[in-house]
Amino acid sequence: MIQLGLKSTVRPKKYRSYRGESGKVAPNVLKRDFSATKPDEKWVTDVTEFKVKEQKVYLSPVIDLFTQEVVAYKVAKNARLPLVTDMLTEALSKLDRGSKPVIHSDQGWQYRHWSYQKKVVDSGLTQSMSRKGNCLDNAVAENFFALLKTEMYHNQSFKDANDLIEQIEEYIEYYNTKRIKAKLKGLTPIEYRNQALQAA
Repeated sequence: MIQLGLKSTVRPKKYRSYRGESGKVAPNVLKRDFSATKPDEKWVTDVTEFKVKEQKVYLSPVIDLFTQEVVAYKVAKNARLPLVTDMLTEALSKLDRGSKPVIHSDQGWQYRHWSYQKKVVDSGLTQSMSRKGNCLDNAVAENFFALLKTEMYHNQSFKDANDLIEQIEEYIEYYNTKRIKAKLKGLTPIEYRNQALQAA
């Protein structure tokens, strides 16, 4: 492999946010039904970890299952609670008054924290969680992370964590507004959302 200049693309160990049984676990309302009939009907969320120059970076997005759009996200150099609560606050600020989506995640400690759950309940959303240790229950979020890391992270070099954060933000803007998807009839997530809203 060295002589041929080949590099392994085996994915590194996945970030795990599970920290035991503290907090309340929500039922699996979504049950792997990743279809949706309109924007802001079903959301999925998760956290993923990046490493650059001995530093770590964490991304927490909310993805709409109808449009595949990243509705809101937060990037930080730590995985503390505001990574998730600030992301949720931003997502909620973009909702129409009558929209009350299901929001699905894994059983990570952030999603079982009382302050996150209170914000979900107070906003009229329905919380849903994957079964313990079952990543397929949140496959859309997992697939988004795999796509992002394949297209802009793996085998790429970054000056430092700030450079990586800037590149992640640029990629999400590109993903939402310029990257067309066959599943969306050749439209971008934003174009597909706008088309659906005009037809409503």
